[in-house]
Amino acid sequence: MSGNAEALVPLLAGCKGSDLLVVGDFMLDQAQHGSADRLSPDAPVPVLLSRGARDLEETAGGSSNVALCAAALGARVRCFGVTGPDDEGHTLRRLLKEGGCEADGLIEDGSRPTTVKRSIVGLAQHRHPQKMFRVDVESRDPISSEIEAALLRAIERAAADCQVICLEDYAKGVCTPTLCQSVIEIGRRLGKPVLVDPAAIADYSRYAGATAITPNRTEAALAAGRKTMPDYDAGEVRQLARTLRERYKLHAVVLTLDRHGSFLERDGSEPVHVPTVARRVYDVTGAGDMVLAALAAALANGFPWPEAVAFANVAAGLEVEVFGARPIPFAQVRRQVLAQAGHMAGKIRDRQALRVELEARREAGQRIVLTNGCFDVLHAGHVSSLRAAREQGDLLVVAVNSDASVRELKGADRPVFPLAQRMEVLAALESVDLVVAFEERSAHEVIRLVHPHVYVKGGDYRRPEDVAEHALLVELGVELRLLGHVPGVSTTAAIHRMRERETGTIRG
Repeated sequence: MSGNAEALVPLLAGCKGSDLLVVGDFMLDQAQHGSADRLSPDAPVPVLLSRGARDLEETAGGSSNVALCAAALGARVRCFGVTGPDDEGHTLRRLLKEGGCEADGLIEDGSRPTTVKRSIVGLAQHRHPQKMFRVDVESRDPISSEIEAALLRAIERAAADCQVICLEDYAKGVCTPTLCQSVIEIGRRLGKPVLVDPAAIADYSRYAGATAITPNRTEAALAAGRKTMPDYDAGEVRQLARTLRERYKLHAVVLTLDRHGSFLERDGSEPVHVPTVARRVYDVTGAGDMVLAALAAALANGFPWPEAVAFANVAAGLEVEVFGARPIPFAQVRRQVLAQAGHMAGKIRDRQALRVELEARREAGQRIVLTNGCFDVLHAGHVSSLRAAREQGDLLVVAVNSDASVRELKGADRPVFPLAQRMEVLAALESVDLVVAFEERSAHEVIRLVHPHVYVKGGDYRRPEDVAEHALLVELGVELRLLGHVPGVSTTAAIHRMRERETGTIRG
């Protein structure tokens, strides 16, 4: 995967967001929590004791999750589907809007309810929660021709301004053969790729002519009329993907293979197996949704197909490491790519890797602290100041002056130790989380780069206004903390003492 990850690094640096349409079966997931410590007196079934709305967890599922995943990756997402005229439909719209998606394309259909997956989750004897039962509220009847026509009119109006169309089919009646073929035709006419995550059905004719489909291995085997393969076999996978591509006149098939990554079969190109990093899988819920969202976002940003699939693999790999369907932010995916490419080893970062790391840390809600200095001949005063700086937040970034800027600040005979050695020593300290170099005489540019929550300055500063970067800190809203000076401890004094001793030794 390191080779694929290395190819992704410059592509991700140039990402500028995307504009996607998501068409399909939008659902609401509900989890009613409670305690299940007794059986019913009138039947041998557990009784759930719940506090009602206080114990009800609601999340957007189905095509809604594809939309939220794409929005988390930085896309503008417009949603097109059907809900019922009910409270659940209003809740679903609210959740989509809160996740950054546009839900005006969801049409109310008075003949059907909003699709709801309602799970009953009990906690017995104060142990971990366990799903006890699930109730599906839905209609699988095909939508009416009137609703279908209204949806298609809205999709066609929006498609002119999008980059990629995603079709997510859960076989709940929205993705009728007519709607699917019409969406594919709209994409073809406007030059917009149409990516399909197919339903688990035996006939993919409704998806014929799409740009690509993204089935898993079991779904693909069902559609190709083959037995499900017990494990990965390169020859079998290649034949399966080719069969689907040729039978349904697709440009590409992206076959997802669980821990074996993905297999990309394209018209006119050699097939490619795109491996993934082995992970400790917690929950595969939502992984297929993330593949579709990430593939669409990558293609919209001009990624070549193999790199787009590699990006989708990374995003899906992060998805399976969390419980439930949870959108993975772009910063977190980008950080994982850099880690796999070897750019995140140890604590020392270049500026690009540092920017990505800090985006991910902010997404996680961490408080970032920045300090800077030459750190030439590290001494107890440095160690004490760095420890105090680390206590101001969750993550301490130390910016280190380059050799040229140290000479400019301290004189031609400095630094005593070159930049690489100074950074290595700092990285060995427990209080230091990340180390980056900077060339400038002042810290203005590195402050703009890091944009910390807290900027820490040590030394003899008595007032915040005495700090050269004070005006910038006020402009950026960065908190300034001044640390006291450790009397009698300084690099310059230490160097003078060493030189005096050396001179005395020579004279002796």
